[in-house]
Amino acid sequence: MLDVLRRIVQEVNGARSLEAALATMVRRIRKAMHTDVCSIYLFDAAQDRLVLMDTIGLNTQAVGHVSMRLGEGLVGLVGQREEPLNLEDAPAHPYFRYFEETGEERFSSFLGVPVIHQRRALGVLVVQQQEKRRYDEGDEAFLVTMAAQLAGVLAHALATGALTRPTRADGMATFKGIAASPGMVIGKAVVIAPPADLDNVPDLVPTDIEFEIRRLSEAIERVRHEIRRAGERLASRISSQELALFDVYEQMLADAALGQEVEKRIREGQWAPGALADVVRRHVQYLERVDDDYLRERAADIRDLGRRVLAHLQQETGEGFDTFPERCVVIGDELSVAMLGEVPRERLAGLVSLKGSSTSHVAILARAMGIPTVLGMVDLPLTRLNGASVILDGHRGRLLVRPDEELSHRYQKLIDEELALAEVLEHEQHLPSETPDGYSVPLMVNTGLAVDAVAVLKPRIAGVGLYRTEVPFMITERFPGEHEQTKLYREQLEGFAPLPVVMRTLDIGGDKDLPYFPIHEANPFLGWRGIRVTLDHPEVLMVQLRAMLRASVGLDNLRIMLPMITNVDEVDAALRLLDRALAELNDEIGEEGAKIERPQVGVMIEVPATLYQLEALSQRLDFFSVGSNDLTQYLLAVDRNNPRVASLYDACHPAVLSALTRLAEESHRLGMPTSVCGELAGDPCGALLLTGMGFDALSMNAPSLPRVRAAIRRVPMSAARALVEETLRLTTPAAVRAHLQARFAEWQLTHLLPPRDDA
Repeated sequence: MLDVLRRIVQEVNGARSLEAALATMVRRIRKAMHTDVCSIYLFDAAQDRLVLMDTIGLNTQAVGHVSMRLGEGLVGLVGQREEPLNLEDAPAHPYFRYFEETGEERFSSFLGVPVIHQRRALGVLVVQQQEKRRYDEGDEAFLVTMAAQLAGVLAHALATGALTRPTRADGMATFKGIAASPGMVIGKAVVIAPPADLDNVPDLVPTDIEFEIRRLSEAIERVRHEIRRAGERLASRISSQELALFDVYEQMLADAALGQEVEKRIREGQWAPGALADVVRRHVQYLERVDDDYLRERAADIRDLGRRVLAHLQQETGEGFDTFPERCVVIGDELSVAMLGEVPRERLAGLVSLKGSSTSHVAILARAMGIPTVLGMVDLPLTRLNGASVILDGHRGRLLVRPDEELSHRYQKLIDEELALAEVLEHEQHLPSETPDGYSVPLMVNTGLAVDAVAVLKPRIAGVGLYRTEVPFMITERFPGEHEQTKLYREQLEGFAPLPVVMRTLDIGGDKDLPYFPIHEANPFLGWRGIRVTLDHPEVLMVQLRAMLRASVGLDNLRIMLPMITNVDEVDAALRLLDRALAELNDEIGEEGAKIERPQVGVMIEVPATLYQLEALSQRLDFFSVGSNDLTQYLLAVDRNNPRVASLYDACHPAVLSALTRLAEESHRLGMPTSVCGELAGDPCGALLLTGMGFDALSMNAPSLPRVRAAIRRVPMSAARALVEETLRLTTPAAVRAHLQARFAEWQLTHLLPPRDDA
């Protein structure tokens, strides 16, 4: 049965349309389960009903016409309860309802399972039998598995609006992901496909068919030449049988075979890379289903050849995206920091990725750059989006594809309102961050990019609460040397002097990889990251510490922070290296008469273990800085980069707020200055909670400063403290969020919060 399941999944995933996928599924399931009927009902939100979308065994005239409310009939009961229903005598069930159009009175047995995707019921999958039969556990398990597979297909079908409005010609659709960077934008989708990835080649209509055919032929000829040369190089080292495989490869590439078929697809209206991907996928799917072992192995050969040809096509066209339109929304399977640099900043309007979360490194940098971003859109069909008009809503985590005029007009109004608010808040950015009852709340900024906004930022902040030193490491092809790092750090320290600049030592691992120093682990957030990496590579940490110290000469505004600390031994080891670096440098520059003073040193409080070692840490350090992103992730056991559980990640979870409150109290008792540099600090609601808890400073990305400052200047400290007491009595994140929304409404500050879903 497992082999049958695998084949069905391959066919369904390879279908070019929702209709083809449904037709394939009902026929294959009926045959596999030896039953009389298989039907699929999909939930139409516009009608608020389950609609029969495909069947084999019932009257086909009923397709598209028979529908029922949730809770109506057996199918409606399955949809409402969201659990399987297995009946030997369906007509005897009190919920049975007869639809004359279907002809189902002939069938006794009924097994229905819900089709659910990310807690949302999309439809019901049903099998029926004329004779009375109780489907066994294996049958039920098989159908549940097929429903889970169908859920992914249906989620992909949202790109054409097939689920919500099957009759709409414009194909408008809405996708939901994780809100990663706030803001809204109307623009054009540009899909960046990974190089030589046959599964992510976008569909494009060719403007010059003969040109596409010509460049296909040239790419195939180049691959044939490469294979011929590879065979010649290996001729003396491999057997004649193995050498014959190179002849097989060449035959596959002959004009009469693969090339001719791809050319036909181009003439049907597909550009060369898309046509190649279509043909290769079809061949691979066929070969993987055959019973012959030799032919099944040839599927890998076809796929390899397809990738080789595609690589040449993409190399020739620069992956099809030499130019980017105005206000382009870049969409990809997994966006990287390097990709941010590939698009001209003046044209980059938004980012969308299938992978990642609101606290991934790309999201953090997007917020720093003020680019609306939505991540974790796991079911986005990349190949159908290129060039489409889109609305990206970074507040709600939405991508609206091919919006109608009314929706575009509504969003343009919201965008205009945001711009107007930004202009109003701009006028108070040089005013002190102080509550109406006289409490000062220092606001600091998180940086890591080039210091091109220092002149604007410096008068508005109390310093740099987090300088991410890993960013320069991520945009080079090797570890930067001491002099290179010194230059970068000096620019930061000089630019913000005399304000303090907290520099975090290299924090790689987790979701932050270096291309020249990859870390592959099953559980990267629980693995080799932060201080664990740099203590294992003291040569890297020593160079960085020396560069920081050298850059600080004569400025006295350097603060060093150690990330991912779990125990006191790590702090002691890092401090020994710092003292060594300090001694070495003072010996080197002693002749010049300069002396480097030991800077203040602190740690990131982001691993829950440190919450129970604060006293020991305070005896060795000068300050604490709370990384609320990781602390939340570890307290809630939620991989923040896993979109399937990312909705469970919430810094306003009662457990997180309780931990932060106790941390603030304990830090005050120990006399340790403690700031917060996670995303919670950049949220007006979170900022007021942290202020009420008593944290000494808040550090955030620059675009968050205006709204946070406005909230602090309008809410007294007494009210912020009361807000903390009220929220600590609540038991769910939803209750906390609702209470915060209500309080902001009472204070007439809702304009400082992101637009609500009903906006």
